[in-house]
Amino acid sequence: MATVKDFSFEEKLTSVLFLQKIDSKIDEIKTLKGELPMEVKDLEDEIEGLQTRINNIDVEINNINAFIETKSNAKKDAQALMKKYEKQQDNVKNNREFEAINKEMEMQELEVRLNEKHIKDATYEQKDRMNVRLRTEDKIKEVEEALTTKRQELAKISVETEKEEQILAERSEEAKQKVEPRLLSAYERIRGSYRNGLAVVPIVRDSCGGCFNVIPPQRQSEIRQHKKIIVCEHCGRILVDSDLNDKVTIS
Repeated sequence: MATVKDFSFEEKLTSVLFLQKIDSKIDEIKTLKGELPMEVKDLEDEIEGLQTRINNIDVEINNINAFIETKSNAKKDAQALMKKYEKQQDNVKNNREFEAINKEMEMQELEVRLNEKHIKDATYEQKDRMNVRLRTEDKIKEVEEALTTKRQELAKISVETEKEEQILAERSEEAKQKVEPRLLSAYERIRGSYRNGLAVVPIVRDSCGGCFNVIPPQRQSEIRQHKKIIVCEHCGRILVDSDLNDKVTIS
């Protein structure tokens, strides 16, 4: 049985490309699982913030109600005084007393109007805060629906991918055994240098599939010959031709 050292360059490229495709699949699963928990947490935080807003609005509404009650009582007191002064007008002894009582009545009438204005303005503000509260409640329902969906997706993905991820991890370890040690070391170093984990990339539309810089025609011809390991002079990734990339699958 041939050892790794006996493999041709094409076989070495195939083995490291096969490893890359397995690892990329693992990365894809981790990325999918990694985004959903963050989305769930963001939605939970949003609901908490919206609930805090409702609590604050309730405090504002209670304060407005207390204000309206205070002004309503003040209005009633002013109206009671006006009735009292009206009765006193029937018993005045001179014009001076009449004018004094009349002046007090005018002041209480102004007090009534002022309290009515305060009550009207506060009632308008109360309705506005109630509308904001209703809109916030609707928003909470909307976010809760999205949260339920995301939680279900996360639970489903966790169940569905747990076994697949375990199998892929085992296949990755097996695939590493078939890659030349020096090539494996280079692969792991390059892979660790990029967030997307791509160390082996195909040529796509005459460009590197990793950094998208153009690969000269002569270089592309050398890559297609599979006679040596060729890396992108711009990003350092290992390059393979599209035919080899299409031929190597992990299914």
